Amino acid sequence: MSTTATTALPAGLTTGTWAVDASHTEAAFTVRHAGISKVRGSIAVSEGTIVVGETLADTSVNVTLDPSTVSTGDANRDGHLKSGDFFDVEKFGQWTFASTEIRGAGSDYVIVGDLTIHGVTQSVELATEFNGTAVDPFGNTRAGFEATVTISRKDFGLTWNAALEAGGVLVADKVVISLDVSAIQQG
Repeated sequence: MSTTATTALPAGLTTGTWAVDASHTEAAFTVRHAGISKVRGSIAVSEGTIVVGETLADTSVNVTLDPSTVSTGDANRDGHLKSGDFFDVEKFGQWTFASTEIRGAGSDYVIVGDLTIHGVTQSVELATEFNGTAVDPFGNTRAGFEATVTISRKDFGLTWNAALEAGGVLVADKVVISLDVSAIQQG
């Protein structure tokens, strides 16, 4: 396969396995509340691997998130999100993402993949920016990425809601997910 602008790796990203550094990676979400404000929260990335091949076609991303770690700054809301009304973490203890295609050039990419939340898998497209590589003070080569995607809660079986007296619903359907990823090159 020839290397072209649509299949070439980003400058500075070398082939091999890169482990997602959970302590320097964030998965955040934003959802409109009561139609007038936004609730923001985060969910821990428990593990992830980026396998960089010779081209984008040979490259893959696999990530696991732990919904039991949801944090919105309000313990009562977090408990409700973990319950059967929303994430049902006792039944669906992990979320996963597995790439199926990566395309782009320069620093802008689209990572297409299967996102599984609440036991439902949907194909999503993450608008992704490659932020480059750096060697940290401990000698680790790191790569940085930012990605965003907007999903429908209903598409993943997350349908709990409450009607508002003035019309509308308490929790919007659209959720913006933002990822800030640091990965460390292995061996």
